[in-house]
Amino acid sequence: MFWASQTLSVAGDSFALIAVPLLVLHVTGSVAQMGLLTGLASAASVGAGVFAGVLVDRLDRRRLLIWCDVARMVLYGIVPVAWAFGPKVWLLYVVLPVSEAIGMVFQVAYVTAVRGLVDADRITEANGRLGATAAAAGVGGPLLAGVVAGWFGPTAAIAINAASFGVSALGILLIRLRRQPAPPLKEARGPWHELLAGARFLWRQPVLRALTVLLSFFIFLTLGLTDVLIYHLKHDLSQSDGAVGVVLAVAALGTVAGSLLVGPVRRRLGFGASWIGAIAVAGLAVMGLGVSAGVPVAAATAAAYLACVSVAGICSMSLRQQVTPDHLLGRVTSAFWTIHFSLGPAGAAVLTWGAQRHGVAVVCLLAGAACLLISVAAFFTPIRQQNPELSGATG
Repeated sequence: MFWASQTLSVAGDSFALIAVPLLVLHVTGSVAQMGLLTGLASAASVGAGVFAGVLVDRLDRRRLLIWCDVARMVLYGIVPVAWAFGPKVWLLYVVLPVSEAIGMVFQVAYVTAVRGLVDADRITEANGRLGATAAAAGVGGPLLAGVVAGWFGPTAAIAINAASFGVSALGILLIRLRRQPAPPLKEARGPWHELLAGARFLWRQPVLRALTVLLSFFIFLTLGLTDVLIYHLKHDLSQSDGAVGVVLAVAALGTVAGSLLVGPVRRRLGFGASWIGAIAVAGLAVMGLGVSAGVPVAAATAAAYLACVSVAGICSMSLRQQVTPDHLLGRVTSAFWTIHFSLGPAGAAVLTWGAQRHGVAVVCLLAGAACLLISVAAFFTPIRQQNPELSGATG
């Protein structure tokens, strides 16, 4: 039930992924405004991440997941109702950041929920299967979202996204998580100790520390890519809203492929080669997106990029789940995502501003080259270990 409900929820998220940028673009015509909204939403997510881990580790995780879904259902439901009385771009600057903050809490709890549903030796496969089916739903989601946005307007697509959160809440209501062991008494040292416990754990683990630093730079370079892709399709290639949905649907096939391949790839190549190789190919794909002169090439390079991001992301998340004690998992996840996304808002603003000022080609070539440098830097860190969860390289 958890698997099915989250798959449907991701399909609903695809509607907002397309509809919100289209609403901004239709009203303002500015990719910089799209980037600003993305940056503010990411900043809200980062801020929520500071406290999300403590909430997840101290509250009932199942109930927290349900309330996060209900809150987002209400927030996104407000948009089509208000928009019926006329465009209100300012409302998006309220709804999206608050929703993203709540979404951060949900995602941290989601990671711990997977740990509570499967055994440790099956975490990578479980994450891969969840990612694959969610991405499969994401294939049809953008396609249908583009059709809905084209026929009925972007607000109709946002209404469907709101409904998907209700479905997710019902699905979580029907599951049961394994009982969480009580945390050691020595951890009760005050609120600041609670907030910093996850960051301290990341810093003490050489592989997790290196991953956190390098992925923070990676998110700076790539957070705004969806906005840049939509701008490229609409502005440079003069495509319709429906075509945007088709491209994002095809691109989502890359996430499906990456999620299905990550388990066997990691078993065959090991952690280091899988992660470093994925980041390197992702950089090449970003560069390819910049020089794409047609819809098929743009879709293919976006699919390759998302496949690599999926492989690298699932490897990273699975390693954290494997080596982190359960009573710290929420705070470690929260600390990682807070640090990881801290540069994202600025990156999204810079990327979209650069695309509007200097063109998509220049921005993507520079961002892709920088991603390649990140993969090279990883060779000189403990990330290169084949099995860090077994070799002791994490401690």
